[in-house]
Amino acid sequence: PAQRIAADFERATGHRVELIAGSTGKLYAQIKNGAPFDVLLAADEQTPAKLVDEGMAAADSRFTYALGRLVLWSASPERVDAEGTVLKLGDFKRLSIANPKLAPYGAAAVAVIAALNLSDALEPKLVQGENIAQAYQFVASGNAELGFVALSQVMSDGTIAEGSAWIVPEDLYPPIRQDAVLLVGAENNPAATAWLAYLKGDAARTVIAADGYNL
Repeated sequence: PAQRIAADFERATGHRVELIAGSTGKLYAQIKNGAPFDVLLAADEQTPAKLVDEGMAAADSRFTYALGRLVLWSASPERVDAEGTVLKLGDFKRLSIANPKLAPYGAAAVAVIAALNLSDALEPKLVQGENIAQAYQFVASGNAELGFVALSQVMSDGTIAEGSAWIVPEDLYPPIRQDAVLLVGAENNPAATAWLAYLKGDAARTVIAADGYNL
């Protein structure tokens, strides 16, 4: 979704966007170490708030641009049932999740597993990606039969693009409020402020909603 929005934004404004992807925790560490970023689109609300508290982001710029949704997904069409009972049956060797210490979607996956009382049973099967993109790649490549990924990674225009999936009920994990924030040093960057304004507009929100997020 960010790539699609960035392309639309560039056509609409003439500004240029360079997207740097990574786990929220890793991007936070890079910002702390002086990485020349202008804006952070986090997969949580805590990290942008922490940057504000630490004087590294503009307080009045922070807002929630999307509510993330978690999905149990397999590249195989018949692997995951609509109720997620495949987790209880345990008929698989590897379950991919993002690193829960770095990635909010990984923390959400751990919360779901705990809510289903499957922590002990599934712990030996877990394989961790550094971020949600790598967790998805483990499943897409067949290195894991299934995994907890972001719904936005497997949904396009309101439908699951391929494979099989269980969209996890949102009462099984804490809300994944994804906040954006303007970083210190970019306050006078017209492209950065225009990008944040564009994210709040109807064109961007339409893409965000169609790709598996709540608003």
